[in-house]
Amino acid sequence: MKWLRWALAAALATLPIATPVVARSAPKVGEMAPDFDLTLIDGTHVRLSDLRGQVIVLNFWATWCGPCRAELPLLDQYYRIQARHGLKVFAIATEDSLPLYKLKPLFAAMTMPSARRIKGPYATLGAVPTNYIIDRNGRVRYAKAAAFGLSDLNQLLVPLLKETPPPAATGS
Repeated sequence: MKWLRWALAAALATLPIATPVVARSAPKVGEMAPDFDLTLIDGTHVRLSDLRGQVIVLNFWATWCGPCRAELPLLDQYYRIQARHGLKVFAIATEDSLPLYKLKPLFAAMTMPSARRIKGPYATLGAVPTNYIIDRNGRVRYAKAAAFGLSDLNQLLVPLLKETPPPAATGS
């Protein structure tokens, strides 16, 4: 895992500074999560409705952000461990102006999916990193501009991962 931290740190250190986007009407904790459409680095799209029954973390980060640089490798490692329990983590870079080729080495070193764009009411909450957690039933359980530590991840995510997933949609 040291090589992963080194690779992520090296890739982050070479990226320029940009300004984060601030959410106009951010999703509220306790409410049902509004849908989103993520455009992943490979061009595929992921919507909230595609992730029913999963615990979701949307992580908005910036290349110039010191706490983001510490948090990103932690989130990636946590995702590697907890994905089999129904965790989905998406890293969303706030720098729209950066060419994709400058971010590709970083994204190649990570296991968690990276997005180049998100459509929907999700954005930073005045600072980066900003994180949203959506539970298995589609309810926003966390929305805050703050970096996670390992104890935060365990405290917030483990109880949600232990919840029983909702029954699959029957189409009726």
